[in-house]
Amino acid sequence: MESVDASGPATTSPEALATLLGRGAPRAPDRASLEAWGRALGAALPSRAVITLAGDLGAGKTTLVRAICEGLAVADVSAVTSPTFALIQEYAAPRGTIVHADLYRLKSSAELDALGWDEILATADVLLVEWPERAAGTLPAHAIAIELKHDREHAGRRVLIVTRATGKPSR
Repeated sequence: MESVDASGPATTSPEALATLLGRGAPRAPDRASLEAWGRALGAALPSRAVITLAGDLGAGKTTLVRAICEGLAVADVSAVTSPTFALIQEYAAPRGTIVHADLYRLKSSAELDALGWDEILATADVLLVEWPERAAGTLPAHAIAIELKHDREHAGRRVLIVTRATGKPSR
């Protein structure tokens, strides 16, 4: 297992973010390593960011969202839960509004439109999207794509894959 600095970077530098998204991302983290990496990622995010989280049910997407919110200094991290039934939750943080979307229950682009998706994309300071395939073609090209899977060989560990999303070009 790779170690992760739980304190995270001191600033939101592009270099710190690039390191976390590259060789600094744990490939098979246990829960504690995943949370530490998420906190460091949240602290390193620029003021406007979109992160997509794909993966198996129960793979740790909401756990990672909570850790990212801790790194972003969300005022009430205990309020960070899966918004499966509410679909959208907003959290206050020093850098602005953090929007957490869980699109699992959406069945059509019309339902996405009914959420005010275009406005959410335009106004969220940080947007964290679970089940991003439900918003295919609407996400900005600069989005950070994270995939979590269960590690079939080691119970309690996850496989973490970090890439850049392939959404519509940002303007």
